Amino acid sequence: MAAGYFEAGKVPRASFELFVRELPPSRGYLVAAGLVSAVNYLENLHYTQDQIEYLRSLPALEGIAPGFFDEYLARVRFTGDMWAVPEGTPIFATEPLIRVTAPLAEAQLVETALLSVILFQTSVASKARRIAEAAAGRAVIEFGGRRAHGPEAALYAARAALLGGCQATSNLEAGCRFGVPVSGTMAHSWVMAHPDELTAFRRYMDVYGRRSVLLVDTYDCKAAVRLIGEAGLRPDGVRLDSGDLAGLSRDVRGELDAWGLTETKVLVSGDLDEHRVAELVASGAPIDGFGVGTSLTTVADAPALSGVYKLVEIERDGRMVPLMKLSDGKRTLPGGKQVWRMNDLTQNAQDVVGLAGELGPKGALPLMRQVMRSGISLEPKRSIEDLREFCLKAVGSLPVAVRRHSDPEVYPVVLSDELEQLTWKVRQALYDNRGKGFPEE
Repeated sequence: MAAGYFEAGKVPRASFELFVRELPPSRGYLVAAGLVSAVNYLENLHYTQDQIEYLRSLPALEGIAPGFFDEYLARVRFTGDMWAVPEGTPIFATEPLIRVTAPLAEAQLVETALLSVILFQTSVASKARRIAEAAAGRAVIEFGGRRAHGPEAALYAARAALLGGCQATSNLEAGCRFGVPVSGTMAHSWVMAHPDELTAFRRYMDVYGRRSVLLVDTYDCKAAVRLIGEAGLRPDGVRLDSGDLAGLSRDVRGELDAWGLTETKVLVSGDLDEHRVAELVASGAPIDGFGVGTSLTTVADAPALSGVYKLVEIERDGRMVPLMKLSDGKRTLPGGKQVWRMNDLTQNAQDVVGLAGELGPKGALPLMRQVMRSGISLEPKRSIEDLREFCLKAVGSLPVAVRRHSDPEVYPVVLSDELEQLTWKVRQALYDNRGKGFPEE
């Protein structure tokens, strides 16, 4: 499409908004994430000479003027503006997560990358928040790198998971790249590679000392803990990865306490999700932390969000003209928008979606803020710990019924009067221009 805009000489500014049409089943909200990655992508947008030559070789582009490749693509950079809700903010269907305003071709070029970055990390952060809430204050470690859909997905899933509520990740590259806490334990292969469990445990602790977390379910959990106690080892924790985790955790806790290892933590892993974690917590199992992998990094119960990136206004004769789609089931709202959150103690909790130029309801909090101007980031750097704390408070301000993991209540999202009126006017104009008149609802 960028080539088509170039050929047509179309260079007006345009605004696109990225939003989710519907929440996944059993989700009362989503947690916005991926903004840092999106800003980094836009700031570094460019095409290498190899990429340009590849595009030039495509049959579909053989009729495009050389100037598109040699002038436009060789020099293109993102020069636009972007508004976004902060990472960690709970958001709902139809609410824009970001708005991009830029020359039309630029704004179009970045569509796929922005959808991929924002939607994936939002999906993982939302799952992490649910799991962390289910853990009720117990530690949650992101363990899903080996089950993620590739190394890059594992990397950004780790960041999103920590933003959403995990305390650490087993992904060392994420620790290096993002400065986030890392944590890990031995694998069954470590135990199996040694002549016996005690030798495996001793050698591991020789390397890692009191930080060691020993995996005790390779052969027999209680026997393994007995070996640890008899040998006088004092690991930071032991991990269970299989079997009846509630029952085994009680057995292991009792055995540890009998040997005076009252400070040694009991950690569990193995096909956990928020529902299984909640069951274990409700059972009273003496578990100090959870390692969660597959269900978190792949978001197994809702692996894709119904996110879209749609044109909402375009410059004509020096002014921005609102646009909308009319397709059944996929209608969009016209104009650049703002979201106001009303959730203080004196008024009902709800969000109002209105036009960006509106004042908004009195006392309501505007969620979208400008994060890029003329292609330059305005975003201050924030630590993952700060973002996680912000997320915890923001989600905690939602009604409890909206945060339920099963059959959550629908959080009310309404349109402002101005947006309602604009939507009616734009639809009327579109139907009039098509000679069909305004349809009955």
